[in-house]
Amino acid sequence: MAETPDEHYFTADPSVPFARQQVAFEAWDQELAMESGAGVFAKGRLDIGTSVLFKETEPPVQGRFLDLGCGYGAIGLTIAKTVPLASVIGIDVNERAVRLMNDNARTLGVDSRVVACTPDQVPTDYTFDEIWSNPPIRIGKEALHTLLLTWLPRLLPGGRAVMVVGKNLGGDSLQRWLTEQGYPTTRIGSAKGFRVLESIRPA
Repeated sequence: MAETPDEHYFTADPSVPFARQQVAFEAWDQELAMESGAGVFAKGRLDIGTSVLFKETEPPVQGRFLDLGCGYGAIGLTIAKTVPLASVIGIDVNERAVRLMNDNARTLGVDSRVVACTPDQVPTDYTFDEIWSNPPIRIGKEALHTLLLTWLPRLLPGGRAVMVVGKNLGGDSLQRWLTEQGYPTTRIGSAKGFRVLESIRPA
């Protein structure tokens, strides 16, 4: 069966053969090498949105971070490599993505501070200082809103979410919606048709 473009967003165990592929990229002055895989978002590359996210932001300082929709771990593992005082949880419904991020964490030597899992494996009382994400916009507006309203309340008061969203995929309307939900949201970067949004959980 051929891989469908959106299969990585919602399939726990994609049907395509699990062929791994190396990915190398630079972010926040770090040279990183990871493995991606078939059936997982952005196989064999750093996607443009995530690249914009890194270029339009500065690294965080410290804390507990959630990589929401982690894929093979590009965002969460870059945070872990750049920020020695970071602990990171990556979540994805795709079991291949979870496996890849955990494998990549071991390869990069940050597995003591990084764990990837499915959403239901995160303790219900676990909170985060920051959420970083290239969210799965293509799951649809209603599902995306449900996803965000599930995890944004896990931010500590004063915490923030940093997300990259394509303008043509509703980045500007998402900014307004997030603010309406009680998470004041500003655009902190814009490039190549993508918006980088920062949402704050009020203190």
